[in-house]
Amino acid sequence: MDTFAVSLSPSQAAGILNGQILGSAISATLVGTYTNHSPDGREVVVSVYEKYFMRNSSRASLCVICENVAGKTWVGFEGSGGGQGTLFKFDWGAAASFTGVVRDALAGYIIA
Repeated sequence: MDTFAVSLSPSQAAGILNGQILGSAISATLVGTYTNHSPDGREVVVSVYEKYFMRNSSRASLCVICENVAGKTWVGFEGSGGGQGTLFKFDWGAAASFTGVVRDALAGYIIA
């Protein structure tokens, strides 16, 4: 899982990502989101996205976690899928392509 810290709240980071990911392709969809707020202002936002790639007729998923449980807001993300076949599930770069949008969308806010 890739991670980096940002100068945003988890909700702000998740909102930017949601707009960027869903706006990046017609075939990108938000599968679901889970948000939890603590009484002291900490929060966790977990979002799962799916995207269809026509070039290899496959789907890739992306899980993004935005949280500030330890103070700083951290964004963690991992892509999966994008492969074809039963025995050899070659990715052909679909999952990596999908995860690249996370760092690109938040590049101006990365602090660590």
